[in-house]
Amino acid sequence: MDFCPKCGSILLPSADMLKCRKCGHVTIKEGGFVSKERRQEREMTILEKEESGLPTTNVRCPECGNGTAYWWLRQLRSADESEVRFFKCTKCEKTWREYN
Repeated sequence: MDFCPKCGSILLPSADMLKCRKCGHVTIKEGGFVSKERRQEREMTILEKEESGLPTTNVRCPECGNGTAYWWLRQLRSADESEVRFFKCTKCEKTWREYN
């Protein structure tokens, strides 16, 4: 990565030269360009009968009437709207949501 000697901005490749988008300074680059990107894989955990790590609350299941469920929050809409609370019954494993 090269920086503009005039303004300090990053020089971007353009044909066989490097050009500053801010001030327009041009530098001839010999030998070609090399671009490297590192891709990082994200690790995902899928809960299968591992809900014991989730908090529980006293709420009635609409399916079986059980009074305890696991719960978690997710932001499903835009950032300026409230989160959605999900519940999963500890007995019948029905999942439902509550909008705030």
